[in-house]
Amino acid sequence: MTDTRDGCTVLGEIVADGLRAAFRAAFPDCGLDFASVRAAATQNPEFGDYQCNDCMTLARALKAAPRKIAAAVVGAGRFPECVDKAWVAGAGFINLKLKDDWLAAHVAGLAGDPRLGAPAAGTGKRIVMDYGGPNITKPLHIGHLRSPNIGSALDNMFRLLGYEVVSDSHLGDWGTQFGVTIMGYRHFGDKAAMEARPMEELERVYVRSYEKAKADPAWMDLCRRELVKLQAGDAANLALWKEFVELTRREVDRVYGRLGFRFDLVRGESFYHEMLQATVDRLVSEGIARESEGAIVAFLEEEKLPPAIVRKSDGGFNYATTDIATILHRVEEFDPEQIIYVHDERQQLHFRQVFAIARRLGVTAGLRHVWFGLMRLPEATFSTREGNVVRLEALLDEAERRALALVAASSRGFAEDAQREIARQVGIGAVKYADLSQNPQSLVTFTWEKALALEGNSGPYLQYARARIASVLDKHAERFPGRDPEAFPIVTSEAVERDLLVRLARFPETVAQAACGGKPSQLADYLYDLAQTYSTFYQNVPFLKSPDGIREARVRMCGITARVLERGLELLGIAAPKRL
Repeated sequence: MTDTRDGCTVLGEIVADGLRAAFRAAFPDCGLDFASVRAAATQNPEFGDYQCNDCMTLARALKAAPRKIAAAVVGAGRFPECVDKAWVAGAGFINLKLKDDWLAAHVAGLAGDPRLGAPAAGTGKRIVMDYGGPNITKPLHIGHLRSPNIGSALDNMFRLLGYEVVSDSHLGDWGTQFGVTIMGYRHFGDKAAMEARPMEELERVYVRSYEKAKADPAWMDLCRRELVKLQAGDAANLALWKEFVELTRREVDRVYGRLGFRFDLVRGESFYHEMLQATVDRLVSEGIARESEGAIVAFLEEEKLPPAIVRKSDGGFNYATTDIATILHRVEEFDPEQIIYVHDERQQLHFRQVFAIARRLGVTAGLRHVWFGLMRLPEATFSTREGNVVRLEALLDEAERRALALVAASSRGFAEDAQREIARQVGIGAVKYADLSQNPQSLVTFTWEKALALEGNSGPYLQYARARIASVLDKHAERFPGRDPEAFPIVTSEAVERDLLVRLARFPETVAQAACGGKPSQLADYLYDLAQTYSTFYQNVPFLKSPDGIREARVRMCGITARVLERGLELLGIAAPKRL
C-alpha cells in the first residue's frame, strides 16, 4: 500500500535495489526482473545488518538450489556503495553488512532532515481515515480507546509520509440504540438526574431498557418502532435525539481532548440519512439489490459472501446502507486514493460486504479495514448493555494520579503545577502506549497493573530515556561551551556505537512499514529497542571524559537518538517531556 522508496533515505530499499541488481547480473538470461526481492533487517549482528531469503522462493524458477543461487548473487558483486561485504549463510541466505563510514554519513543526513528521512511516498495522494466514532448516548469506556488510539497513530504516520489525510470520526448517532434509549427515557427517566448527571442517566435508562428488551420481545418491537419514527422525522423523537446527541458530543470531545485525539471531520450516520433511499434505489436500478421477503437485499454470491440487507422489511435502514452511502459521498467529495476504516474485528464481514457492494457501484478507491482485537476484562468483554464497563475517564484519572505520586517522589525541585503537567503527560502516555505497543489484532485483556506500568516496555520508560539524553546534552554544553556537537563528524570505534547507528538509520523504513501494515506496534517495538540500545551505549562508553572529537561525536549521536525518540513518540500521540 505504501511505496517505501524515496531516494536514499529508506535503508532497506537501498540494500534491496542493490540485491536486485546483483540477481539480474547473476542470472541475466532467466527472464525475471527480480522486483520481488527484498532485504529484511536483522536482529542479530552476526547475520549482518540486512538479510535476503529470496533464494529459497526463487529456487524453482531458477532451477537451482538456494545456496547455489545465493553464491552466484554474491559472486556477481553488484552491490551498492553502502555494502561493505556480503556472504552466504545457511541453506541460502544472503547476509549484508554496511560500511561504517557510509552508515555514519547516512545517519547524519537523516538527522539534518526535518522528517528524519521519512519517505514522501504519499505526496499528491489523499486518504480518508474513519476511526474513533463512538455510539451516541453511551459513555466512553476503556474499550473505546483502541479505535481512536490506533487510528490516530496511523493518521500521524501517513501525514509524515506525505499523504493528505482527512480524518473523520463517524459517530454512531442514528441506530437501534436510539429506539432503546427513547423508550427507556420515557418510561424510566429521571429529569433531575438528567440535568445533574446526563451521561450517567442516559447509560442507566439505556441499560434498563435493553435488559427489558432481552426479556420481553414486545418491548424490543416498541423500541424498533420508535427508531423508525425517528428516522421518519417524528418531531418528539427528533427533539430527544438532538438532546442526547449534544450531551454525548460534549462528553466525547472532552475525554478525547484529554487523549489528544483531533479530527478534521465529525460526521455522524445522521449526516447521510437523506442519501439512504437514493442509495437503495440505485442499488436496485443497477441490479445489485432486489426485494426479498419484504426487505431489499444485495446478494453477493460472486464474492462468496452472505446477502446484505440494505433496507429492512419495516422500512428502516441499517449500518450497511449508511456505510455504502458514506463511501459514495467520500469518493465524490474527496476523490481519495484510499479509504481506511479502523474498527474492531467483529466488523470484518460487514466491511467485506460493504466494500464488495461499493466496488460493484464502480468505486475504484482502495477500501481497507484495519481491524483490531477486542479489549476485555479478565472475566468478560466490556458491554454498556450489560453495564460491566470501566469508564475511560476513570482510567485516565487513575493513570494521572499514579504518575503524580511517582513524579512528586522523584522531582521535588519542580513546582506543583509543573509536576501535575508532567504527571498528565506520563499518565496519558502510559495508557496510550500500553495499547499501541501490542499487536492491534491481538485480544487485549485489560488490567490496571499492565495499563499503568511505569517501567519496562512502557511509555514512561521511553519518556525517561528521552529526558535522560537531555541531561547529557545540558552537561556537555555546560562543561564545553562553544563546542557544538553538530560541527563534528560521526565516527565509530565501539560495536555499541555502530549498533545505535544501525537502529537510527532504520527509523524511516519502520514508520513506512508500520503505516503500511496498520500496526503502530511496529513503531513502538522499534522505539523500545532503540531506547535499550541507547542505554547500553550510555553505560558502556565514556561521554564527557572522552577525547576531543570523540566526545562530540558521541554527544551528537545522543542528540539524534533524542530526536528520533521524540518524533516516534509524537507519531504515537505521546508527549516527550525534556525533564522528568
